[in-house]
Amino acid sequence: MEKNPYPCDICDDSFAHCNTLKSHQRAHMGEKPYPCDVYDRSFTQSNNLTSHKRTHTGEKPYPCDVCDKWFSRNDSLTKHKRSHTGEKPYPCDVCDKWFSRSHNLTVHKRTHTGEKPYPCDICEKSFSQNEQLTVHKRTHTGEKPYPCDVCDKWFSRNDSLTKHKRSHTGEKPYPCDVCDKWFCGSHNLTVHKRAHTGEKPYPCDICEKSFSQSSQVAVHKRTHTGEKHYPCDVCDKWFSQNVHLVVHKRTHTGEKPYPCDVCEKSFAVSSNLTKHRRIHIREKPNLT
Repeated sequence: MEKNPYPCDICDDSFAHCNTLKSHQRAHMGEKPYPCDVYDRSFTQSNNLTSHKRTHTGEKPYPCDVCDKWFSRNDSLTKHKRSHTGEKPYPCDVCDKWFSRSHNLTVHKRTHTGEKPYPCDICEKSFSQNEQLTVHKRTHTGEKPYPCDVCDKWFSRNDSLTKHKRSHTGEKPYPCDVCDKWFCGSHNLTVHKRAHTGEKPYPCDICEKSFSQSSQVAVHKRTHTGEKHYPCDVCDKWFSQNVHLVVHKRTHTGEKPYPCDVCEKSFAVSSNLTKHRRIHIREKPNLT
């Protein structure tokens, strides 16, 4: 495939237009001249700011003519249509994978090269995508710009909000073609399928273990480094995983969000509820 005529001199991306290259290079330089007047966020391109503002207004001016979905960006509609056609016009020249988006191909190639051109300026982590860096920084700032319009929860990622809303609707649009399970997110389905295939594509570069999810590798590595990124804002404890911090905070708040449906007891940890339920199972009379 012929490469675009405007290459980035920092990473291996290339672009069809000079202005697109300039906007891309701002991401490397950290320059974001287009601020949002609602949240404390800025963007490298004016059209990205326009699209972002639609997350506040809910505007989606681009309808799909195949299904009933609407999109806030025209390029998102174009990419979505490939889910109907199955079109994947971007092949990898290293392996046999094809992609529906050129950006996905660029990011995929970094799995071969190991390149992570987007460093965090707060900690030592680097990322293969600028979007990953933006989301990661929210672990430092605590920013959650995406509110649920049904309950009072806020999210650091728009796709997390979309998945969360399905907890209200019960929607699970992603079926497994091996078993009868359905999932609320495509990523959940991808990870689930590895339970059937045994695939563990994410190895630890320190020991011999491999994992089915990249996030599991990141968490596992902390057993080698002792790294703890998540501090409690009530006491002086730190945790290697955010989920451990969330559970720990319940010792301060007294929150017990897992009630037993048989008796009046509630639990701070779901695993404790699971153990407790066994008491009721043992108490059931034998009717045979």
